[in-house]
Amino acid sequence: MSMHNPPHPGEFIMETYMRPYGLSCRYLAAQLDVAPSTLNRLLKAQSGVSPEMALRLSKALGRTPKSWLAMQDMHDLWFTSKTIKLDHIQKVAFDDNPQTNRPH
Repeated sequence: MSMHNPPHPGEFIMETYMRPYGLSCRYLAAQLDVAPSTLNRLLKAQSGVSPEMALRLSKALGRTPKSWLAMQDMHDLWFTSKTIKLDHIQKVAFDDNPQTNRPH
């Protein structure tokens, strides 16, 4: 299954909340109780949503903390899938007896 390019949470915040409602970085940072520079890094996709930030975003903007983390994970997975080389990764062969799968 091919994944599309999911937005970084910072882009989502800009397009869904900040631009439509005219929110400034300083205002939203104050609502989140973080430094404007911290929020700015998130908005520019220079940093990601941590569990702590997910809790802050959930309280200030809505959505669940899990949804903020899932959005970050989906973005990270898509980005990594475009850059990682998996040519030398081998599938592990499992048989019906777990005892025989142990290295000798």
